[in-house]
Amino acid sequence: MEDLIEDEATFYSKAELYWKEVNPTVDGMLGGYGSISSIDINGSKKFLYKFLGGPGKTGTGCALDCGAGIGRITKRLLLPLFRTVDLVDVTQEFLDKAKTYLGEEAKRVGNYFCCGLQDFHPQAGRYDVIWIQWVIGHLTDDHLVEFLRRCRSSLRPDGLIVIKDNVSYEGVVPDHVDSSMCRDLPLLRQIVARAGLTILCEEQQQNFPEEIYQVHTLALR
Repeated sequence: MEDLIEDEATFYSKAELYWKEVNPTVDGMLGGYGSISSIDINGSKKFLYKFLGGPGKTGTGCALDCGAGIGRITKRLLLPLFRTVDLVDVTQEFLDKAKTYLGEEAKRVGNYFCCGLQDFHPQAGRYDVIWIQWVIGHLTDDHLVEFLRRCRSSLRPDGLIVIKDNVSYEGVVPDHVDSSMCRDLPLLRQIVARAGLTILCEEQQQNFPEEIYQVHTLALR
């Protein structure tokens, strides 16, 4: 992927500028596909339920929402399941909006971190689940490997990292509009292995519009 990026600093700064122009709404977070939000959340719930609750299962104390935006996933998926949720996003306006969008439940948010994931260092041993959705395309391969390694160190016992993202049919497909890349599954699996993680479960999200990329969810540890 790195050979498709002319300049790393520009790759990141262009993405920041793109998101600063996006409306802080569910439709904005989903690139005009706000109508798929419920399908997405329901699919994520079914996936996550497999790992939660009971001895030897993943705990429900604290979750991290990566690339959280205004908190769409925090509100509908994570806060109903976890006692505390932290949000990290590169756009301060989105995090400011999250404080009102989350309503009364915002009191259970532990931290709002304004930071790109390439620079973010999650606290060691803090999280039961780290949810990373529709954001890995904004990281170079090397930065994604390094970020996943940091995530691994920030998990509690039996903790879980979940990646949910677009996958291309073959190779790496650049998006010059939002300054991101879409990887195929073999490359994503290779990155996961480089980070020292194992794929516990992998599923394709069903019932999304045919014109968008396939979306796959991977549970890692």
